[in-house]
Amino acid sequence: MSQKSTATVVIDAPLADVQAALFAIENYPDWSSSIKKVDVIERDSDNRVTKAKLTIDAGMMKDRVVLDYDWSSAPATLTFSMDEADLLTQMDGAYSLKSIDADSTQVTYELEVAVSMPVPAMMITKAQQQTIEAALKELGEHLS
Repeated sequence: MSQKSTATVVIDAPLADVQAALFAIENYPDWSSSIKKVDVIERDSDNRVTKAKLTIDAGMMKDRVVLDYDWSSAPATLTFSMDEADLLTQMDGAYSLKSIDADSTQVTYELEVAVSMPVPAMMITKAQQQTIEAALKELGEHLS
C-alpha cells in the first residue's frame, strides 16, 4: 500500500515564472536532476503536454514512465498519473501553486508511488520525500 508524500516551499520567483517552468514538461531535464529525459507523446489543442515518457533516476526510483497530465485545475494545479511503466505500478502527483506576493510563489508537490517488487513502505515514503524535496529545491535554484 502506498502513501502520499507532500512538501511545500516558497520560491523567490513570480507565479508566472514558476508556472512557465512547471508547465514546460519537456524542459524538466534542464533543472531536475532526477528526470533524465522527456519524450512528449501527446499535446492538447493549447499545445500543453498531455502525455509524456520520462526517464527517471531518483535514487531508488529508476524507471521509464508514461505520465498523463491533467490540466483541468490549471493554472493553480497540475496533476499527473501514470499510464505505464517498467517497474512502478503507481506514480500520481500534483504541483499546486499559489502567489504569495509579486515576487514569491508557494509550491506544494504531492507524490505517491508504488513499485512492483516487495519494498518496505518506509523506504518508498523516504524515497518519495527525497524526490519531492530535491525537485522543489532544484526548481527554486533554476528560477533564482
